[in-house]
Amino acid sequence: MSSPLINYLRLFRHISAEDEALIATAFIPHNFKEGDVLFSSGHVCKEMFFICNGVLRIMVQNEKGVEVTYFFLKENYFCTILNSFNNEVIAHESIQAACDVDVLIVSKSRITALYQQIPYLKDLIDQITQQGLLDKIQIRNAYQGLDSTERYKLFMMRQPEIALRVQLTDVASYLGITPQSLSRIRKNMR
Repeated sequence: MSSPLINYLRLFRHISAEDEALIATAFIPHNFKEGDVLFSSGHVCKEMFFICNGVLRIMVQNEKGVEVTYFFLKENYFCTILNSFNNEVIAHESIQAACDVDVLIVSKSRITALYQQIPYLKDLIDQITQQGLLDKIQIRNAYQGLDSTERYKLFMMRQPEIALRVQLTDVASYLGITPQSLSRIRKNMR
């Protein structure tokens, strides 16, 4: 039985049974409950997560010490703090389960070894993560210059599957508005 990761990778290229087995042993399944922190800022990120089910949020602490949601990632996305993971530098971002989530976890050392065993895998995962970064930039840029009501409407149009699964306080943080303003916006839209 193949994993969601193997099924996803197969969308991009053929993967032999031998390679599937190697990938399956490197990525360890784990589930987290809403609010669990998968990675805390202030450390070097040494793990990459593939989201099988659920939503993760990447967050940073602003100058006032308040956690701000930077982005949400859902199924079929890889999640890590990429600069920290690739360059072994301290990360300022954290990763948290925005709802209950099932992930596959691979350590930096295991993925590096896997790249030696399956040379095409590095290019494949790099291409997928690059596209993910471009998607994040495109979505974040779409919110620029919009007022809070327009940002919320756009969020509901572009990311409704996330809106249905995460806390409204996290949505408000992501959109750069207060929870009270978000409640008011939602009430006025009814």
